[in-house]
Amino acid sequence: MNELINISKKILLDCLGVKAVEKFLVVTDDVKEELAEYLYEAGKELGLTSMLFKIPALRKSGEEPPKTAAEAMKNADVVICVTEHSLTHTRAKKEATESGARVATMPGITKEMFINGAITADYTQVEKLTKKVAEILTQGRKVIVEKDGHRLEMNIEGRKGIESTGRYIEKGQSGNLPSGEAYIAPVEGTACGSILVDGSIVGLGKLNSPILLRIEKGLLVDAEGDGAKEWLKILGNSDAARNVAEFGIGTNPNAILSGNILEDEKILGTIHLAFGSNDTFGGKVNAGVHLDAVVLNPTVYIDEKIILDKGRLLI
Repeated sequence: MNELINISKKILLDCLGVKAVEKFLVVTDDVKEELAEYLYEAGKELGLTSMLFKIPALRKSGEEPPKTAAEAMKNADVVICVTEHSLTHTRAKKEATESGARVATMPGITKEMFINGAITADYTQVEKLTKKVAEILTQGRKVIVEKDGHRLEMNIEGRKGIESTGRYIEKGQSGNLPSGEAYIAPVEGTACGSILVDGSIVGLGKLNSPILLRIEKGLLVDAEGDGAKEWLKILGNSDAARNVAEFGIGTNPNAILSGNILEDEKILGTIHLAFGSNDTFGGKVNAGVHLDAVVLNPTVYIDEKIILDKGRLLI
């Protein structure tokens, strides 16, 4: 227990820059309460006004937490969400950051992930690389992803690349922990083509065999492969749920493929797509769901310039 509390202290100090006078809130659920307790205790030992708020386990990532939890998030200086399903792309998180809170989300975090993998990275270096990639996305107009004979195109013109650096030390900053990704909301209705997902997918975990996604006019229209039909049911049938919500690039060299999207989407040289909501980071869709899919070793062009060559980042 002492080891995990010490690791939690390091996270609070290095990644969130906490100060003893601040109000620190941990939001958790029945599934992840044990891990949340370590952060709560670490906050107390660092002299923070440390608070723990437990909510019912949500049904899926992107679902809003209870209003009382959302209000508590807005009234804290620092918030960490240690939950089974992600609060990253929710109005509650967005409104908390707009109120000045620094928010880190840790959906699906495990004890193993507290100790090994992405959490052990040098986050000053991750921050530098992530900002470079985010700027490329911001300046970009068109993305092309190629893998194993499949090609997906999307328009990102006018959208802002978002940095999830793992360091949230200024008012209103937010992102995942562990972290290391830059992402953007593609322009709705523009994504077209197909992509072979061979890493992991929220709801299915680490894939034993690839799943082929077919996309038309910005919407996921079909998925083929083991578990594909099950995953489509989790996602839902509405146009909002099937919206191509996010294109992201992993920037953490210590991240390991485990089946947990929190870490998998951060692996250096991978890309991920998400479907559903994107209104919290520059898009127009609120679907009440946000599910990610990780692609290993893709080739990516932005405005015809190669950025990733079979998983090797060229910046």
